[in-house]
Amino acid sequence: MAYRWPAGTAFKRMDLDVEDRSCPVCERDMHVCDHRYHHLWTLAGPTQVVNRLVRCPDPSCDSRGRTFSPEAELSISMPRWCMGWDGLCWLGHRRFARHWSVPQLRAELKDTYQIRLSDDAITHYIGLYQTMLAARQQDPEWLADAYRDIPSLVLTIDGLQPEKGHETLYVVRELMRKRVWFAEPLLSSATQEVHRLLVLARQWAERLGKPVQVWMSDKQDAFVTAIAAEFPGTPHRYCQNHFLRDVAKPVLEMDSRAKVKMRRKVRGLRGIERRVLAERRKTTPPEPTTQHESPKADDTPLAAPPEAEASPIVAVPEPCASSDLGLARTASVLEATGLAAAGEAEVEDEAGEVVLGYCAAVRGILNDSQGGPLRPPGVRMSEALQDVRDSLDRNLGAQKGGVQSRC
Repeated sequence: MAYRWPAGTAFKRMDLDVEDRSCPVCERDMHVCDHRYHHLWTLAGPTQVVNRLVRCPDPSCDSRGRTFSPEAELSISMPRWCMGWDGLCWLGHRRFARHWSVPQLRAELKDTYQIRLSDDAITHYIGLYQTMLAARQQDPEWLADAYRDIPSLVLTIDGLQPEKGHETLYVVRELMRKRVWFAEPLLSSATQEVHRLLVLARQWAERLGKPVQVWMSDKQDAFVTAIAAEFPGTPHRYCQNHFLRDVAKPVLEMDSRAKVKMRRKVRGLRGIERRVLAERRKTTPPEPTTQHESPKADDTPLAAPPEAEASPIVAVPEPCASSDLGLARTASVLEATGLAAAGEAEVEDEAGEVVLGYCAAVRGILNDSQGGPLRPPGVRMSEALQDVRDSLDRNLGAQKGGVQSRC
């Protein structure tokens, strides 16, 4: 679909001519017969490329009717593109070197270069960049130059399946230069399908003129058969990762059973959390009612008792009183004003926070399934639970927790 340029776009004009006006057949000077206009985005702004098309004027010339266009057009952009080479390279570099997302690319193009492209258009040009990059990496001359100092090749093949039921992407890599040679999705892992990939790998190696020192794979039956047929006498080694994973299968099965036993033993976290939250709701003091919401039983105020009329207002002592009398008076004031109950609620609150924190830590440990064959997840779980036990023992031994003592 053609790109729709915004109304009122001001284009920068660029005229291109054929470098050699001489006819390649009769060597007469060719005349301009038409113009081809190409509108595209460049990092310098909207550009209009005007290509002057030429033909031979001699009606008896064999090139009569053949139109010649400027060669420099392809150095600016490909035909029917609305993006120049500079913009395409900019997109590829930001996408794969800096890992920008498509919305980021679209916003940066709009803000910095005033280039308005949709997400679909940016995705399309990123796909074109990937195709050209793969074609460049497979260029025979460039590959020969890259492997000039490599005496032999080490090849590996493996399949990557994004989801169960989807096509498997089989990738052939060379480990000396750490380069992906080629990849192809296959519907099945049959020997005939895989054998075709091994034939292509042999052709690449022959084109480079380098011997294959060793093959590495997970030793599927199809891989073993095809490599033995196409590379006779070449050693076929087991991939270290697959070898270690297969060797550790019995250990991982035992580790899985140990995890189940530990989960059965460490239970009741949700019940403890419910109990703490219920106690917190009980100890939370009710919100004080405002003056205009206070109930009015009688219009006549109650008479104050004579003791209250005679006694003055009790003065709360200063916080940093150091005498025994001051401490006793502070305690009596706390009891009289009800602040002692609030202090006890604060103690229960802090204890509840500690309990909830430990419960959250234990739940995270039980749900952790990370770890490889060298450090199975069950071993990690056992060590983490032991750390929680040690932390509880230390805090209980030191009698930590509670409200900090006041002066």
